[in-house]
Amino acid sequence: MERAAIYHQPASHYAFSYDGSDLYLRIRAKKGDIKQVTLIYADPYEYDDGKWVSEKLSMKKIARTEEHDYFGCIIKPERRRVQYGFILEDLEGETVFYGGRGFFANTLVNLNTMDYYFKFPFIHKIDTFQAPDWVKHTIWYQIFPERFANGDPSLSPQDVLPWGSKDPSTTDFFGGDLVGITEHLDYLEDLGINGIYLTPIFEAPTNHKYDTLDYMKIDPHFGDKKIFRQLVDEAHKRGIKVMLDAVFNHIGDTSEIWQDVVKHEEKSKYKDWFHIHSFPVRYGENGNVENATSISYDTFAFTTHMPKLNTSHKEVQQYLLDIATYWIREFDIDGWRLDVANEVDHAFWKKFRQAVRKEKADVYILGEIWHDSWIWLLGDEFDAVMNYPFTQTIIENYIENKISPLKMVETINEQYMRYPKQASEVMFNMLDSHDTARILTRADGNKQKVKLALGFMFAHTGSPCIYYGTEIGLDGANDPLCRKCMVWEESKQDLDMLAFTKQLISIRKKYQDILSLGDITWDVSRVEEGLISFTRALNDESLTFIFNQASEEKKVPTTATHDVFENRDISGEISVPKEGFKIVR
Repeated sequence: MERAAIYHQPASHYAFSYDGSDLYLRIRAKKGDIKQVTLIYADPYEYDDGKWVSEKLSMKKIARTEEHDYFGCIIKPERRRVQYGFILEDLEGETVFYGGRGFFANTLVNLNTMDYYFKFPFIHKIDTFQAPDWVKHTIWYQIFPERFANGDPSLSPQDVLPWGSKDPSTTDFFGGDLVGITEHLDYLEDLGINGIYLTPIFEAPTNHKYDTLDYMKIDPHFGDKKIFRQLVDEAHKRGIKVMLDAVFNHIGDTSEIWQDVVKHEEKSKYKDWFHIHSFPVRYGENGNVENATSISYDTFAFTTHMPKLNTSHKEVQQYLLDIATYWIREFDIDGWRLDVANEVDHAFWKKFRQAVRKEKADVYILGEIWHDSWIWLLGDEFDAVMNYPFTQTIIENYIENKISPLKMVETINEQYMRYPKQASEVMFNMLDSHDTARILTRADGNKQKVKLALGFMFAHTGSPCIYYGTEIGLDGANDPLCRKCMVWEESKQDLDMLAFTKQLISIRKKYQDILSLGDITWDVSRVEEGLISFTRALNDESLTFIFNQASEEKKVPTTATHDVFENRDISGEISVPKEGFKIVR
């Protein structure tokens, strides 16, 4: 038995409550090492004739990764308090007791030593991670406002270019605005999405708006508050949620706040709003050159135009919290996506969650984090993060053929085990964004690969997102080419991809509960042939997905009776096309 691989931690993604009365328990062990895990548990104060009254429960193997097996179970302590330990048995029959004090021999004396057990002192409803239920049922559509639609040319900058007249540079403007988004809400409703994520819309000098000048003002090239209110109201009428982008890690260097520091230096009332190492902070002086490591103040990356805010400063905190609550209170937005969230202190994000949840109980809090994010997902900061590890895992298998299908399965299982269930259920899943090359470009134009990747993403737990234009075959390399103008001429759209996307969204909505809440069981018995199959099951309902990466059609026996994607009855065996997939029930 490889004891070094065995791990459990209370009050984490290994032990958490889902509804305020239950307790999900997970334990990790070396892959293929442990035959059985038995949970011993009970109320820590319950004794009968001087003996602790405990129960035993056999735990189920719930995930297999590259190096580990995970076992799990759910218990419902009657009095919401519990102490527990594990008896592990390996393939050779060796057993050991594992608890809060480590490993002990599996003897009656040790099992009756209460100090050896893990403790979950009390399951408090108020401490239980609560994510907005509506997000589980949401299919997002990300919009880069400057490139979606020009609805009111009078709002456009003076140097605006004709719509889609060239591939964009980092400084080009094409005149996209909020009016254009509102005018195309019927298109989005017909597509089937029910959530819009807008990259920043507040006043800023660039086309991307991540260098904010005024958080309380809509950028005049996008519209005004009246136009934004109309967008939100019209979206809500169609059952579409609206999420805005909060850039609270840094501010634009042409903002009044930063310019006051530039002008008055040590005498500026805002000098402590930033992390300044020495003065002056003027561009071109004191090492302050774009992309230099000598910048005399903290910034986003090495970008002099984005000085980093000191979010531990009380005035900065209040300034940003007032902004966050204002747009919820006055315009009824449904979520905040938090830019560069991993570079802002945890103390601020805890205050942020309390403030916005007080304003609107089910507002969605989404962090932009590109790596393992468990420390932000314990229930007191974010609801979810942009799930880039999940994105990359799909792309590295289906698009780039960089990892094996089995490696993909094992990596995805590992990601599921990193977070509590309620965080996984509202995770923001996507294949591309304004910060990455578009999925069609990464696939070298191979539309079948894109369909495989989209189908796989939509089959998994989390809230899927379509980056604007993916549904009509828009391509583009890394920034700025991933920010091309949306194509509205039907003759230039990939109508086959549009129909496919609509059907995929429709299936996701029809089987939403299974795909959001259902357990997953993998079948990798034919993985060497390029076949991966998995079943999503909830109660008595299930869907099976079969993905074929091989260059030829594959026959697969099945007990299912209906082909969901083709909407026809089947019997006995189905054919899965090359670089294609089937969904059966």
